[in-house]
Amino acid sequence: MKAIWKGSIGFGLVNIPVKLYSATEQSNLNLDMVDSRDHARIHFQRVNENSGKEVKWENIAKAYKIDEEYIVLDEEDFAQAAPEKSKIIEVNHFVDEHEIDTIYYENSYYVEPEKSGEKAYALLREALIKSGKVGVAQFVMRSAATLTILKPLGTILVLSKIRFAQEIRQSDEFKLPAKSSIKPAELKMALSLINQYTGHFDIEKYKDEYAAALIKVIKAKAKGKKPVARKLTIVHNKTEDLMEQLKASLNKKKVS
Repeated sequence: MKAIWKGSIGFGLVNIPVKLYSATEQSNLNLDMVDSRDHARIHFQRVNENSGKEVKWENIAKAYKIDEEYIVLDEEDFAQAAPEKSKIIEVNHFVDEHEIDTIYYENSYYVEPEKSGEKAYALLREALIKSGKVGVAQFVMRSAATLTILKPLGTILVLSKIRFAQEIRQSDEFKLPAKSSIKPAELKMALSLINQYTGHFDIEKYKDEYAAALIKVIKAKAKGKKPVARKLTIVHNKTEDLMEQLKASLNKKKVS
């Protein structure tokens, strides 16, 4: 597996040389786009809007527009903006993980120490486990500021990218029901329903069943078989009374 970033974790005056690796991969099928008439693959081209000609990758640069003029940036410019953040993940703030809402989370990366940083890596990992805290750090990856949390997952440290506050859209523009619209008896019944379906979270129980079902359809079509369309039967509630719906839900057998 190829490292996507190399640098160091800064923990006080301790410096830990590390490499970052992607911790996730897609479970959905990798579908190609084709022309429906002859099944030829569709290719996307990077085109110069003035000449209409394709531009080779080595000739593509990043730029920022100021007063209708583009200022082209190179790797040195990105490093110049914050040289220390381009190579060091400075962990100088620790918080309880539950304080970070899940809406902020993005990608996660495995952190592997270089040979010279193994002892310091183990020290930081065990200190995080013992304290129950996660580290908060900023650094620059792929020419963009990245806000992250560092936490142990078993014997490995995981760096999870989280969004900045300004990247989260405000929710006050939506029309939402007031708390007063709920009756106490309805709330009590809803809590009973939640308790009935409460259990320990086991990620291994959850599978991407859609991808598996779709590959069966694809293999059947490859053999010339016409897939049998499954009919989705929607059963409408016989009553619009919320209490009656909750009672019916409680009487329904739980599916494990």
